[in-house]
Amino acid sequence: MPARREAGALSDLLASAGVLLAAGASAASILLPAGRLRSAAMLLAIALFPILILGDQWHTQQILDLRHDTSRIVALLLIGLATVSALAYLFRRWPLLMPLAIIAALPFRIPLHAGGDTANLLVPLYLVIAGGVLAVLLRDWAAPPAGGAVGGPAPEEALATAGGGGSPAATGPAGRAAQWLPRVLAAVVVLYAIQTLYSADFSKGLQNVCFFLVPFTVAYGLLNDVRWDRKLLRWALVVVAAEAVAFVLIGSVEYVTRSLFWNDQVIRSNEFHTYFRVNSVFWDPNVYGRYLALVIVVATAALLWVQERRAFASLAVLVAVLWVGLAQTFSQSSFIALLAGLAVLAALRWSWRWTLGVVAVGTVGAVLVVLFVGGSGKIRLNTDTSGRANLVSGGLELFTERPIQGYGSGSFQHAYRDHAANKDVPVSISHTEPVTVAAEQGLLGLVLYLALIAVALWTMTAGLRGLMPGLPNAPPAGGAGGGPAPEDASATAGGGGSPAATGPAGWAVGPSAGPAARAAVLAAFVALLVHTMAYAGFFEDPITWVLLAVGASLAAIPAVRQPA
Repeated sequence: MPARREAGALSDLLASAGVLLAAGASAASILLPAGRLRSAAMLLAIALFPILILGDQWHTQQILDLRHDTSRIVALLLIGLATVSALAYLFRRWPLLMPLAIIAALPFRIPLHAGGDTANLLVPLYLVIAGGVLAVLLRDWAAPPAGGAVGGPAPEEALATAGGGGSPAATGPAGRAAQWLPRVLAAVVVLYAIQTLYSADFSKGLQNVCFFLVPFTVAYGLLNDVRWDRKLLRWALVVVAAEAVAFVLIGSVEYVTRSLFWNDQVIRSNEFHTYFRVNSVFWDPNVYGRYLALVIVVATAALLWVQERRAFASLAVLVAVLWVGLAQTFSQSSFIALLAGLAVLAALRWSWRWTLGVVAVGTVGAVLVVLFVGGSGKIRLNTDTSGRANLVSGGLELFTERPIQGYGSGSFQHAYRDHAANKDVPVSISHTEPVTVAAEQGLLGLVLYLALIAVALWTMTAGLRGLMPGLPNAPPAGGAGGGPAPEDASATAGGGGSPAATGPAGWAVGPSAGPAARAAVLAAFVALLVHTMAYAGFFEDPITWVLLAVGASLAAIPAVRQPA
């Protein structure tokens, strides 16, 4: 028995050290300049996270089944290695594919069955990230230390050292903000890892670090290497649009046939409601709704700056199709997030004052409707919010008990049940991101969470006053299809000197980002942020990290203004 306890203590010590090492390596991957040391840190981070997960789950039924099936283990390893190697080769040969592959893999989770349980993991995304890391490693160790960035400029043009993480130097409109974003992001990751050490649920905290924070931080570093020029941005729009339309078609089949492909909980819920919710290839209708809302925001941004009528018509049809898909989710949080993103676009494209007024009036009206139509009282509020009100109030109570350090990373479910009168109450998170952060990490985590949001918005909005017609000191809006007039194209698109240089959707121009691209990223980030107020999943959603990386990269590129 003493020997078993000693072995358990040693295992816990190694797991704790491994979590800190993985978090530190992933933080280094966005803080160090591009080169051999940074690529080695990426490799260490991406290699540690599956090892830590295996160690944490070694005695669970899922891993026990695998341990007794040697042929299955060998087959999985060979398939994984072959896939990562093939992706690394493709990314080295065609660097444009790496960021597009990351974006394309964002929605897909693979159900893995073992021991009678099912886990839905972002396996395609993990493989793509691993392939990107291997491509960067081969590049940095096969070339002189001053090698260029994957998908980015040539070595002599690389400006990777000033912004950290291989990003362009902070010479663009973002300035110091682009330097601070990776620093704050790295601090968030490291603090979360440290707070797993005293967590009421260490295993859950470890899983959050390994499944989300570590690989997503590495993905941020990979995407921050990329020069997001017109060609790449347009292809990114094509990828997300094609996938979203495919998801809507699948969801529409579910809606018409009144049958879902998976998620027994939603299937049972549909049996008791007068409406029918679909989830397409996603596990949760709200996550599906979030994805569609973000793609609608991005497509609308392109629509508002479009200059060609054919492109305008195509984008309008796309937005209409996605609206149909969103309606089939019956996700209230996704509709609210969509409205928030569209409000940002309206403020940037037309008038921030008028938009602010409309939002204020709409908010007051919504509150009055809830009070006078929906009723009042704690029980009624909890019913209307599907139990979220109790989770929020319970999370706030947890925060007041440990306001400085919280209960530890990943501990919300465990701590909430310990304090709940009904120990069998179903709960995972508070569904409100700042409440979850406050309960688990206390003021330490909450301050960093708010700092990250502030720095991200600072980065994404830097320099927009000279680009957006709705902001002060900006060129006026005009032109066909909501885009700038031809004579203003060079001034509003960030360079290029001619109307044709803006492309069919005003997406980007030459080396600098066009207004549509920067508006799309900012509006999508705000929409996602609003959605996490009702459905959490800020750090656990890879889209967050992609938006942060793309937003920082676009803002860090100097805008070239041509005289009108």
